[in-house]
Amino acid sequence: MAPYKNTQKLIQTLLITLAISPFFAINADDKNQAVIADKPKVDKIQAQKELLGRILFFDVNLSKNRTMSCATCHNPETGFVDQRGNGVDSMASLGDDGHSIGDRNAPTASYAMFFPHFQKNNGKNKNKSAFIGGQFLDGREPTLAGQAGGPPLNPIEMGMPDKASVVKRLKENPGYVQQFKQIFGEDIFVDTDKAYTAMTQAIEAFEQTDFFAPFDSKYDRFLRGEYDLTVLEDLGRSLFFSNNNTNCSTCHKLRREDAPKETFTNFEYRNIGVPENTALRAKNGVKVKDLGLYQNPLANTDDNKGKFKVSSLRNIAVTGPYMHNGIFKDLRTVVEFYDKYNNPDRQINPETGKPWGKPEVSENIALDELKSKALTERKIDALVAFMKILTDKRYEHLLDKNK
Repeated sequence: MAPYKNTQKLIQTLLITLAISPFFAINADDKNQAVIADKPKVDKIQAQKELLGRILFFDVNLSKNRTMSCATCHNPETGFVDQRGNGVDSMASLGDDGHSIGDRNAPTASYAMFFPHFQKNNGKNKNKSAFIGGQFLDGREPTLAGQAGGPPLNPIEMGMPDKASVVKRLKENPGYVQQFKQIFGEDIFVDTDKAYTAMTQAIEAFEQTDFFAPFDSKYDRFLRGEYDLTVLEDLGRSLFFSNNNTNCSTCHKLRREDAPKETFTNFEYRNIGVPENTALRAKNGVKVKDLGLYQNPLANTDDNKGKFKVSSLRNIAVTGPYMHNGIFKDLRTVVEFYDKYNNPDRQINPETGKPWGKPEVSENIALDELKSKALTERKIDALVAFMKILTDKRYEHLLDKNK
């Protein structure tokens, strides 16, 4: 019961702060401390909603056994990913019940706010994916609010049986009741669905704050003239943006080269032929193929089988393991995996010493986008060095830890 009591105490303290100082927004270092930063230009209700969302984000009481919060799998100390280990080398997340293991790697919540709502892609390029945007790796929720509503009700995540049970947990806390009524209206708890939606909207408001997207990496500082690239980083930058050498920027660039606040994703969906993670499947017992975008009810046509959302490369160097199923531990391995399509000398997975393995889904592999020149060891080193400078300033210390 101690964790429950400690969490309740923290929440009560923050709710009191919220009630007293509605113009304040959170800049938190971790789940146990909150550094309040004044944001006088933020609308009063919006500021209250952001802080309420911050409290909800860290509240383990919204899970069945009161052991799991949003921050459990999206820990701000580790780049908003789950690096607990979970008996599977962090490849997937362990649920609130203490034994259920998922089948996908928890994506980072950092910079997720920039993914547009899930929608059809109207681009005319033949290589454009049919859909863009959305949350989760298959885009099945169009918005951050929709995404926030998924894990509490997922039996292998937070495990709550229904929305009414979650709302009942909210109503256990007088501070929540007060703030929900103040922000969303006195009658907010009359309708369970509306109360649940209000909770997800508050979490979304928090996830749309600068805390999740500071744009203060060495790359951002370089663009502002505040950082000088090393020779290797500069080579990596040139390679990354050059279509004559690599195709990285085909999918991992939204704006022109050197544009500020680049997301390093085009928000589209691709199948790059990732192998099945047999080690993870041996632990979680999943037998069926993960068909990715095809499993989204709005995109369940054969041409979407095996496609997954193109991830942002922001904080990529500190948010492994990699790919939708967490199959690769090291960022360099990921680059070597891409190179295998163009380099006959790159057919062995350096992490296993064995061939890469067959794609889990062999249909729809993006062979056109995967075409490139074979990479030398130095060029791979350079690309990795460049991706490391996409790390937010507060996570730069993790780069040494992850060597």
